Amino acid sequence: MSNQDTNTRGEKKAQNFDFMAMFEETRKTAVERSHRTLEEREAVYKEEVEDSSRKTARKQHLSSNNSDSDSDDLVGPPLPLSIRNKNTQNELTHKSEKPKETQSHDSDDDMIGPPLPPSFSAGKNKMETDDIIGPPLPPVLQRGMDSDDEDEEEEEDTPEMKIPASHEVVLEHGVKTVSALSLDPSGARLVAGGYDYDVKFWDFAGMDASLQSFRSIRPCESHQIKCLQYSTTGDTILVISGNSQAKIIDRDGFEVLTCVKGDQYIVDMANTKGHTAMLNSGCWHPKLKEEFMTCSNDGSVRLWDINNDKKHKNVIKPKTQQGRRAIPTACTYSVDGLYVAAACQDGSIQLWDHRKHFVNVAMMNRTAHMNGTDTTCLCFSYDGKVLASRGGDDTLKLWDIRNFKKPLGVAEDLFNLYPMTDCLFSPDDRLVVTGISLRKGEDSGRLVFFDRDTLQRVREMEVSHSHVVRCLWHPRLNQMVVGCGDGKVKLYYDPEKSHRGANLFVVKTKAKVKQMQVVASQHIITPYALPMFRQERQKGTKKQEEKSRKDPVKSKRPDMPITGPGMGGRVGTHGSTLSQYVAKQFATRAPDDRDKDPRGSILRHAKEAAENPYWVDPAYKKTQPNAVFQEVKEDKEEEEDEGPVWKKPKMLQK
Repeated sequence: MSNQDTNTRGEKKAQNFDFMAMFEETRKTAVERSHRTLEEREAVYKEEVEDSSRKTARKQHLSSNNSDSDSDDLVGPPLPLSIRNKNTQNELTHKSEKPKETQSHDSDDDMIGPPLPPSFSAGKNKMETDDIIGPPLPPVLQRGMDSDDEDEEEEEDTPEMKIPASHEVVLEHGVKTVSALSLDPSGARLVAGGYDYDVKFWDFAGMDASLQSFRSIRPCESHQIKCLQYSTTGDTILVISGNSQAKIIDRDGFEVLTCVKGDQYIVDMANTKGHTAMLNSGCWHPKLKEEFMTCSNDGSVRLWDINNDKKHKNVIKPKTQQGRRAIPTACTYSVDGLYVAAACQDGSIQLWDHRKHFVNVAMMNRTAHMNGTDTTCLCFSYDGKVLASRGGDDTLKLWDIRNFKKPLGVAEDLFNLYPMTDCLFSPDDRLVVTGISLRKGEDSGRLVFFDRDTLQRVREMEVSHSHVVRCLWHPRLNQMVVGCGDGKVKLYYDPEKSHRGANLFVVKTKAKVKQMQVVASQHIITPYALPMFRQERQKGTKKQEEKSRKDPVKSKRPDMPITGPGMGGRVGTHGSTLSQYVAKQFATRAPDDRDKDPRGSILRHAKEAAENPYWVDPAYKKTQPNAVFQEVKEDKEEEEDEGPVWKKPKMLQK
C-alpha cells in the first residue's frame, strides 16, 4: 500500500485554469461596479439640483415679500393711481433693460420715500464720483482741477522725476579710490573693489544700520582692482586686477578659477595660452553663463570658458589702421551676445560677430575718439540698438550700430581722470548717466544725466567732494550705487520708487554690544572678630605670581643639571651623552693583564680546547683530522722577496 500511495502522489496532475472564463468574470464585475457608481453620482446630482431650486424659490418668495413690505413702509399719503401705474411701468422697463447683477444691486440699494428730483440725483451722482463735499463746482473750476491732474501725470512721466535720488546711504570701503562695483542680478548683494587691493561684500538682507560689510578679501595680493562683475546666475564674480591673470571667485569670496599666464617671450599673442601684460577690463557673456571676456595691454581680447583654466577659448587681435597691434582698453558684449565690442588706444571702436571667426571685424569706426586716449567704458542700451562710449578725451558719444559711421550725439566737457569711469543707461532707456572727475579748484564731483534722444543735460547731481568714478543703476531695485575717489560707496534710493535693497537695512537698528557688568566687592577689615566670622585677607596678584613661580609644576621649570651619577634615565654631568659615558667607563676601568699579552690569554685555553673540541675541530674531523699550520719564516730576505711586484726595484737587463 505504501508503494501505491507513493506512486499516486508522484503522478499528481497540474491544475488547469480557464483564462477566458476568468477574464469574463472580471469584466462583468467591473461593469457592475461602474453602473453602481454612475447611479450613485446621478442621485447626488439630482439632490443638488433640487436643493438649488428650493433655494431659488425661497429667495424669490422672500424678495416678493420684501417688495410688498417696502411698499407698505412708505411714509405719507398714498400716491394717485395714475402716478403709481406710471412708476410701476418705468420700473418694469428699467429692470428688463438692466442685467441681473445690476437688478440685484438696485434691489439692495432701494430708497425709502418718494423718488428724488432728476437734478438733485444727477448732482449727487457727480459728487459721489468726485468725492467732493458740498454743492457741485462750477465748470470753470472743474476744468482747472482736471488740468492740474494732467500736469501732475506729465511731471511723473518726465525722466527726471524717475531718478531715485531722494535718500542717500554712505558705505565705507576705505580711504582710496573705489574702482570697481557690482550688484548681483537679484539685487541682494553689493561687492566693491578699490586701489587698496581689497574687495568688500555687503548683504542688504543681513545688514543693519551699522552698514558693516560681512567680508573683506584681497584676491590679487598687491594689485589694484579694476573691474568686478557678477555672472548672469549670480553665483560667481569675475575679478579683473592689475596683473595678467583674471580670477573667478564665488559669492562668499573663495577662489574658483585663476586664468593661466601666457609666455611673454612669444611675439604672436595667438600662440600663447593667456595674457602676458596688465589687464584692462572684462565682462561675462549675457547668454552663455560659462563664458567671459578679458582685454589686456598685450594687444589681445580673449574669450574664456570657466570649465577650462589651461587655455583661452578664442583670441581676438585688434589692429590699427597701419596693421599694427592696438591695445584694447574696454570691452563688452551686446545685450543679445551676438557682438563683441572693444575700444582701443588708437581711438577706434571695433565690433566682431560672435557667430563667426574673429578674423575680420563686423563694424569699425577709426575716429570714434581721440587717438592716444583711453576709452574707459562701453555700454549697450537695453534694446541693443545704441552703444555708449565714455572717452578719455572728456566726451560721451552715442552710436547706432545700424549706422556706425557717425555718432547720434556728442556730450563734451566731461573731465575724466580715471581709466575706468563708467557710463550706463537708465532701466527705461531714456537717460544716459556718467560721472565727472574733479578739476583743479573744484570741490564737488557730479553725476550727470543726459537725455538719450537729444543728449541734453537733464540733471547734474552733486555726489561728494571727490571724483565720481563708478556708477550702477540696478533695474530691479531701481537704486543707484556710486563709487567715489575718497573710498566711499554711496547708495541712492527713493522709498516710494525703489524696491528692497536699501529699504531692507535702513529700518533696522544697530545691534547692541553685549556688555559685562562687574561688581567689585569691598574687603572689610575686622581685626577683633571671631575666627568664624573673620574674612580672609585678600592677597595681591604679585605675591601669588611669586609663589607660583617657585612651584616647578606651575612654572614648568626645566630639568636641573644632575650632579651625581644619574637618575631617571639621565646620566651625570660628565656623561651627558652615551659616547661620553662609554668613554668615561673605559677610562675608569681597572687595567687588565690580558690586554698586554693577548696571545698568552688565548693559549691558556689551548689544552682544554684540545681535550674537548667544540667549535672548529669537529667540523674538520673527517676531512682533515690533523691540523696544518703555516710555517714560520726566519729569513728576512725571503720576506722582502715575497713583497708585491710594484714595490720591487727594477733590475737593469744586460
